[in-house]
Amino acid sequence: MSSAFRLGDIAERFGLELHGDPDTLVRGVGTLAQASPEQLGFLANPRYRSQLASSSAAAVIVRAVDVESIGVCDQALLVAADPYVVFAKIAALFETRMDIPGGIHPSAVVDESARIAGSASVGAFCVVEANALIGDNAIIGAQCHIGPDCEVGAGSRLMPHVTLVCRVRIGQRATIHSGAVLGADGFGLAFEHDHWIKVPQLGGVRIGDDCEIGANTTIDRGALEDTVLENDVRLDNQIQIAHNVIIGAHTAIAGCAAIAGSTQVGKNCLIGGGAGIIGHLTIADRVTITAMSLVTHSIRNPGEYSSGTPIQEGKLWRRNAARFKHLDRLARQVADIEKGTPNE
Repeated sequence: MSSAFRLGDIAERFGLELHGDPDTLVRGVGTLAQASPEQLGFLANPRYRSQLASSSAAAVIVRAVDVESIGVCDQALLVAADPYVVFAKIAALFETRMDIPGGIHPSAVVDESARIAGSASVGAFCVVEANALIGDNAIIGAQCHIGPDCEVGAGSRLMPHVTLVCRVRIGQRATIHSGAVLGADGFGLAFEHDHWIKVPQLGGVRIGDDCEIGANTTIDRGALEDTVLENDVRLDNQIQIAHNVIIGAHTAIAGCAAIAGSTQVGKNCLIGGGAGIIGHLTIADRVTITAMSLVTHSIRNPGEYSSGTPIQEGKLWRRNAARFKHLDRLARQVADIEKGTPNE
């Protein structure tokens, strides 16, 4: 049976102002367009205000500034400083998670030197290698590989098919999604005359508390020191983090981004999908890099940064692209004109 909560109880629990019947029951959450009469919606983006009139939601989370402009409506209103944040907290009330009992599945292969807390769960066909440590209430999904000298902190969860290669230390309450590979060799190579020599990757990977790492994301271990994600870093799917990268606390990175080796990303940064950051750079705290940008130099000041050209109709883009090679000459001509010197 689904959970049900009184609006009055929700308002009290999350410190919200309620306009409406406190006895109204809410049994779930949804968008303004799709919510049922027993669900709670939210209005975080003014562009969707027009959907409110036709919404079937029992109640809607709004900002205080929206209350007067909404006027009379059929829904109860919960007033919040940030409707999306409050929506995320309320939605967690309706999240169903299976209780997974502690214990080691009979098919798992565990080295005798590994230490696994009695309350931890190790799933079917897992491999736990020498000197690995799995903390209290950690959950290791089916077919995960926990390599030598790896640690999984208390309350952390590895979804099925996660690989920790070696010397990976995961903090508390972290979530690692399926297909992620942490601690693979960094891309360290030295060229001698006519061939490559592999540089041993002797460091590890350190993941802080409350981090989340998306599916099929890869984080390479360091060459000498560790690759580091500080507390509450959130990585989307299919991201590449190279060796010795350091990512500051509370930074979030969207899918398919790539960060080359030895770059330091500050705290509270936002990096858009498909962005690329070359190696050995420093990115300041509170920097936003928009999607598909290429960062080729350090960013010393907070703010929003972009590169690349927005999408255009194909013929126009090709004409502009053909002119790119003339930009330097045109810039020199403009500079000469401004100086009052004739152009040769």
